[in-house]
Amino acid sequence: MSGSTVDPKSVPKGRGAVSNAAGRFERLARRYESDGWEAAEDDTAILRTETRIERPRSVITYNRSPDLPFDRSINPYRGCEHGCVYCFARPSHAWLGLSPGLDFETRLIARPEAPKVLARELSARSYRVATIAMGTNTDPYQPIESEHRVTRGCLEVLEAHGHPVAIVTKGALIERDIDILGRMAARGLARVGISLTTLDAKLSRSMEPRAPAPARRLAVIARLSAAGIPVRVMTSPLVPGLTDHELERMLEAGRDAGATSASWIMLRLPREVSELFQEWLATHVPDRAARVMGHVRDMHGGKTYDAEWGRRMRGTGPYAHVIAARFDVARRRLGLEERLPPLRTDLFRVPPRPSDQMELFRTAE
Repeated sequence: MSGSTVDPKSVPKGRGAVSNAAGRFERLARRYESDGWEAAEDDTAILRTETRIERPRSVITYNRSPDLPFDRSINPYRGCEHGCVYCFARPSHAWLGLSPGLDFETRLIARPEAPKVLARELSARSYRVATIAMGTNTDPYQPIESEHRVTRGCLEVLEAHGHPVAIVTKGALIERDIDILGRMAARGLARVGISLTTLDAKLSRSMEPRAPAPARRLAVIARLSAAGIPVRVMTSPLVPGLTDHELERMLEAGRDAGATSASWIMLRLPREVSELFQEWLATHVPDRAARVMGHVRDMHGGKTYDAEWGRRMRGTGPYAHVIAARFDVARRRLGLEERLPPLRTDLFRVPPRPSDQMELFRTAE
């Protein structure tokens, strides 16, 4: 593991990553070296969030992954202010010439024209309807959504088209959109997954510093469920040797809050995430670091990550098998579904544009 780019005694407050190493496409690397002037304990840096605007040419991203339950998705934002240190999407920031570390959670990109572009793509003659996923890369309800409202704009377009959507989030801001999601759910067009990684508020604050606390996420499940919106509790990611002992309690808490289905994914450490996560372990839970990474390597053939389809989400070997068995036993005991009926696609319609209405008047004349 290469040297940190941030003084380990001056970890930025309220951020998940503890360094800002250059991305894999950069020619030069950055490395922290002490100059002998140690920072005072209360002199830690505060990094402000910066947001830039992107005007997308397209917003629907397609995939052919056999281990994903969807083939298309929308990402209203690039980067994520929640700052989850384990986030598998961090390496995507390297494509922008930015660091998957602190840049990923402080230098964000909003796409305010996404709803307009989405409407255009859905109106194409070649478009064939299938459920669109949101929140598969970065969280659509991260804090900057309160200002930019890109996610709500996309939902308005999807509702107008009768288009099914599945959302994954940690953000409590989703409660703002219960009006739209409730109407869509009543028509069989919407469901939500709430990610619950731990019930330990202190650990959550360290590991995912700007995401809502665990109790707040359970309250979100309760509100969505009360509005008739199907909710899945997602115990993802499970961190071996750190949060896996909470699996059954998290599932029970989600069920008690109103979730009707459940899923799980093991910790994934692709590309730059591996070093970032190991830095976090060494900084915040050094006594657990060797145990956590030992389990990770055992599940990936001695490596910190295996990108092979069918293995990347859950790993292999005895440890992964035990976790899978525990989840299945707990899920069935609690009456949680593993798979829900598919969302409806037969309601999809391209709404008429104002110009279409004018054409109708001319035809009538």
